[in-house]
Amino acid sequence: MSEKIPIKMLHDRVLVELDAEAGERRSSGGIVIPATAAMGAQRLAWARVVAVGPQARAVETGDRVLFGPEDKAEVEVHGETYVVMRERDVHAVAAERVGDQSTGLYL
Repeated sequence: MSEKIPIKMLHDRVLVELDAEAGERRSSGGIVIPATAAMGAQRLAWARVVAVGPQARAVETGDRVLFGPEDKAEVEVHGETYVVMRERDVHAVAAERVGDQSTGLYL
C-alpha cells in the first residue's frame, strides 16, 4: 500500500526528526566518535519538531528541541525514521519566538 495517509499526533506527543549531527561527532583532535560509543555521561540530542499533539504547549512545529535518548521511541514512516516522545521529555526549545524571553543562550 503506497498511498500516504495523514498522521495526527495525540495528547502531548511530539514527533521529531533527529538532526544529522546527532549521530557521530568529531573530537577536537579530529577523531570520529560514533553515536554508539558508550560515554560516561548521558549525551542529549537535538531534533527538529515535525508534528505536535493538541495538548503540547511549549513546542511548535519547526522548533529544535533537546531531549534525552532514553526518552525516545523510534518509528519509521514512509522510509524516514522519526522519534515520538511526550512534551515533558523535552529539556529545551530553540526557536526564534523564544528570543523575547531572557535565556542567556543562543545557538
